[in-house]
Amino acid sequence: MLTFWGQKQSLCDRVNRRQFVQVGGLGLAGLSLADLLRLRANAGKAASGKSVIMVWLGGGPSQLDTYDLKPDAPAEFRGEFKPIQTKVPGFDLCELMPLQAQLADRLSVVRSLQFPEPNNHDRSLNFSGFFDPLRRPAFGSVVSKFRSAPGDRLPPYVSMVGRNNEQPFLEEPHYVGAAHKPFRLENNEAKGFGLVRGITPAQLEDRQQLMQTFDTLRRDLDTRGELAALDTYQARALDMIASPNALAAFDLAKEPVKTRERYGRSTPFQVGDLRVNWGAEKLLLARRLVEAGVSVVTVPLGEWDHHGPSTSGGNIFEVLRIYLPLLDRALSALVTDLHERGMAKDVAVVVWGEMGRGPRINKYPGRDHWSSSAFALFAGGGLEMGKVVGATDRTGSRPQTRAYGPQNVLATLYRHLGIDLGATVPDFNGRPMYLLDDCEPIAELI
Repeated sequence: MLTFWGQKQSLCDRVNRRQFVQVGGLGLAGLSLADLLRLRANAGKAASGKSVIMVWLGGGPSQLDTYDLKPDAPAEFRGEFKPIQTKVPGFDLCELMPLQAQLADRLSVVRSLQFPEPNNHDRSLNFSGFFDPLRRPAFGSVVSKFRSAPGDRLPPYVSMVGRNNEQPFLEEPHYVGAAHKPFRLENNEAKGFGLVRGITPAQLEDRQQLMQTFDTLRRDLDTRGELAALDTYQARALDMIASPNALAAFDLAKEPVKTRERYGRSTPFQVGDLRVNWGAEKLLLARRLVEAGVSVVTVPLGEWDHHGPSTSGGNIFEVLRIYLPLLDRALSALVTDLHERGMAKDVAVVVWGEMGRGPRINKYPGRDHWSSSAFALFAGGGLEMGKVVGATDRTGSRPQTRAYGPQNVLATLYRHLGIDLGATVPDFNGRPMYLLDDCEPIAELI
């Protein structure tokens, strides 16, 4: 018998909302039914279609110290690092990233990326393209809406952005439907997934009783359509819970040691006063997930808000001397891995943050928030590689060429996934909403 538990308060039909969304009686360690519906995983299924790995450098990485150095600018702008040449003319990058320099023909960088103002860590610009994440669905949720099908056996959208993120509402589906929330991984693990001791698959077979419980809910109270969305996948969710192979795609232990070592260290470590929280194996896990059939994986990597004081990200050059070699190793490993496995054309990788850093170095030293110029790094996806898109002025303050925005980045990714950029989705009031206001992809990458 399935038991639903939660708070004592009930709806008028004696089943409260919290009781409905928690399958506490199954002992699933806090996974909501929505989580279970989203997981619907079978690691043995071969990958099909195209996918996106979004590497999010939260905080705003410095374009001037990574992919758009200005060695001829005055000292107060140019920073402490020197550029190194690559096999691609004009595609110079920081001397701390020699592995990417060797792969420049497999990368493209947009140097004329610009974010709208005002921008104070508006990370929703990365995940939806809009300022207001409370009203617009996340990119991955839209992809799930258009690309998932009843026969799918994997979650179309997986996020490694933690639940305790300072903006936990960044990746919500809103009006595309509750069934298109991301399946979230905590510390690279699908925690609580599976049956606990004493629960057998046979105990999950009482579908009729479960359906009768669902049917007692008042659908007229569900103004956002979440209950109907959950009902769509409930049977598949219960099948998935009992599957012995459900976690295989999430299990890094199945990777050879040499492959894991290629991506670099993934445990927190201390360098002087700096606590470095690095998770290179998130990228390896992302590769496993897209290889198994996941359409979108979002991966946060590092902390990039370097104003200078120890309480505000620390001395930017000291921190980047640690971070950039780690980033270089992890990204070069991912790009190489995708090519070696014949996945590069199907998997588009984008690396970016929610803004750039100020061109003028402050007294600490550090760089402050800056939206007028930033970068986005691309790899794979059948896009044009070995390209430098756009240019900024002498101090890296603003684009001298056409500026692209976050919606153009997302439009490029939607196009790669085969999603019609002219499509609309009705919002909660039934109004047709376009996926983006600016649906033009980055022309130089197409």
